[in-house]
Amino acid sequence: MYKIGDYIVKNGNGVCRVDNVMHLDMSGIDKNRLYYLLVPIDDENGKVYLPVDTSAQQLRKVMTSKEAYDLIAKIPDIQEISIANDKSREQRYKETIKNIEPESLLRIIKTTYLRKKERLEQGKKNTAADEYYLTLAKKHLFSELCLVLGKDKEEVHNLIVDAVNKN
Repeated sequence: MYKIGDYIVKNGNGVCRVDNVMHLDMSGIDKNRLYYLLVPIDDENGKVYLPVDTSAQQLRKVMTSKEAYDLIAKIPDIQEISIANDKSREQRYKETIKNIEPESLLRIIKTTYLRKKERLEQGKKNTAADEYYLTLAKKHLFSELCLVLGKDKEEVHNLIVDAVNKN
């Protein structure tokens, strides 16, 4: 069980702070059930209530700074998502984004970044799906990396791009 003040990653919300562990006093809600009150760090006014007993597959503790640097170091070895069909690739992105593991998010970032670079060299625009999932993956992963590394988004972006370009 997470404690008040812990930083966690929640599927769909990114990095959140556990602000409370409480029973909800609402009609239709089991008053004996414990809930986390989560506040997304990118939206301090946002509130997410999540039952403690169903949270295991939706939450994970944020990585440590060592884990973050180790993850960045292995970017050159992370395999891209190699699906030629745009519809199938978008479906894979959608499935992968639901996985709250940092390496999965990096696979999307690396794949879409390299595809974008290749398309621009060919005089083509990036696809809307690639742009959407790149933005979403960066939002979730970068907020976590910024928190654990004590860096701003631009610094984290540069670390990632440098690692991707080492291929």
